[in-house]
Amino acid sequence: MPKPLEKVLLIFIDLITVNIAFFCLLRLRSSADLFVEQGFSIRLQISMIIFVFWFLLFLFFGLYRSWYTKSRFDEVLSVFKAVSFGLLLIFLLTFEPESDLKNPPTLGRLLIFSYWFIMLIFVGGGRLLLHTLQRKLLERGIWQKNTLIIGWNDKAKDLADRIEKYPALGYKVVGFISLSRKEVNDTYKHLSVLGHLSKLEEIVTQYHVEEVIISLGKSSQKSVLTVIANCEHLPVHIKIEPDLYNIILGQARTQQIYGFPLIEIYPELMQPWERQVKRIMDLSISFITLLLLSPLFILVALIIKLESSGPVFFKQKRVGKGGRIFTVYKFRSMVRDAEKMTGPVWAGEKDPRITRFGRIMRKLRIDEFPQLLNVLYGQMSIVGPRPERPYFVDRLKRDYPFYTRRLRVKPGITGWAQVKGEYDTTIEQAKEKLAYDLYYIDNISLSLDLRILFFTVLVVIRGKGQ
Repeated sequence: MPKPLEKVLLIFIDLITVNIAFFCLLRLRSSADLFVEQGFSIRLQISMIIFVFWFLLFLFFGLYRSWYTKSRFDEVLSVFKAVSFGLLLIFLLTFEPESDLKNPPTLGRLLIFSYWFIMLIFVGGGRLLLHTLQRKLLERGIWQKNTLIIGWNDKAKDLADRIEKYPALGYKVVGFISLSRKEVNDTYKHLSVLGHLSKLEEIVTQYHVEEVIISLGKSSQKSVLTVIANCEHLPVHIKIEPDLYNIILGQARTQQIYGFPLIEIYPELMQPWERQVKRIMDLSISFITLLLLSPLFILVALIIKLESSGPVFFKQKRVGKGGRIFTVYKFRSMVRDAEKMTGPVWAGEKDPRITRFGRIMRKLRIDEFPQLLNVLYGQMSIVGPRPERPYFVDRLKRDYPFYTRRLRVKPGITGWAQVKGEYDTTIEQAKEKLAYDLYYIDNISLSLDLRILFFTVLVVIRGKGQ
């Protein structure tokens, strides 16, 4: 099912079921002779306000993500968590210490638990109904995702047979990719080897492939890693069969529907609510910092103009999430046109191009503050791997295939590599920092972000920047 349509249907079914649950609650209150607003229009207005509350909460819990591969049990469990949290929040917001602590629970308070049960029945039931409908459509071949199997062996052929046996998985195999050019155009039943691995990008585009499943049998670790490196920059989801799991241990999670196990490579490790909170933190910290430190930034701009000719801000193209190019902003800490003679190079510790005040700014990380604008624009986060220039990204990708994993998250003003590693001035040091960046991506969480922010403050206070 197309994602926009799926989200619209989910929101519509929630709108209906949340309103039904609310009117059921009103009926219970009315039958118990408790206060109920009179007039249908007023009740409807209140009901819509309550729906907005649940909609935001469901959005926060990730209930509007694509779930065509999620089991119905998982769907019910997700609804249970969101509804339980929502009712706990309602209970706390309506809590009156003076009366509620001194007296036994009133009937009105107890009806909140009835509302919890009603919400689970209607919202959970509505989503199960929609989920079942989607399964039936997938079984009829409607809205299946074009899938490519990388591998040409008995296991790959057996995988194609099993996918065909379970159409509700949502996969439609369009063909195979081989690691050997000799096997191109070989066929198995109605499927054929569409090309060699070197043609992967062309084939993905030509056949509108959304899913790639790796089935290489007993291939070497190097072969598997090469295949993954070829896939990870493409707009596809990557999965492998369990036999290869030990090769990418710690970078995957198991996904199993109808007893059909596949392992997803590079899943999103942050929960939806954590991603939302991370974005709220980014916006809040950026806006407040820019507002409070604006007098300091004006002073910095004046000193830069007085010390050397040239613009106050230094603008440079960097590579962001998904390989998208954006312009990063910094306070200029070098002489004008510093790279005109040298070309793209990393700044050294005693780089003669750095101005006297620029050296102070670098020590205190003041030159990085204009990147808060990039954070507000959504191009960067406060915490994440540092964005690198396209020239160095291309060079590092050739030497270290897994370097592109850094592009799976938004780059940051500060990161684990910045607070734990030394300033990189060579390609070898960039490799060392890559290990820190991959650690951050594999363990990304709000708690790790807060820890990095704490260490960043220490770095600034101690003047350890460069």
